[in-house]
Amino acid sequence: MKTDTHIPIETLCEHYKVETTFFINLGEIGLIEIVTLEQTQYIHEDQMNAVEKMIRMHHELDVNIEGIDIVFNLLNKIEALQTELSQVRSRLKLYED
Repeated sequence: MKTDTHIPIETLCEHYKVETTFFINLGEIGLIEIVTLEQTQYIHEDQMNAVEKMIRMHHELDVNIEGIDIVFNLLNKIEALQTELSQVRSRLKLYED
């Protein structure tokens, strides 16, 4: 596996001033995927947008890990519903025309 697209958790902890356990806990509940290579834990760069949102929620809003999990699950449900609504509207337009 190439690590050029993965960021070490230690680097993220230093940059964002969070504990390693924060990322471990996010990984345990399935919000992020942690890859371990040669005893170093990494997060793929594609996850960084979500990780930054989670860190902001934790720091600025004082939301705990369980709260972050709930928020992200609700956001995913909203996104799925919006996609479904868009598809239904497209199908409805076919019958209206």
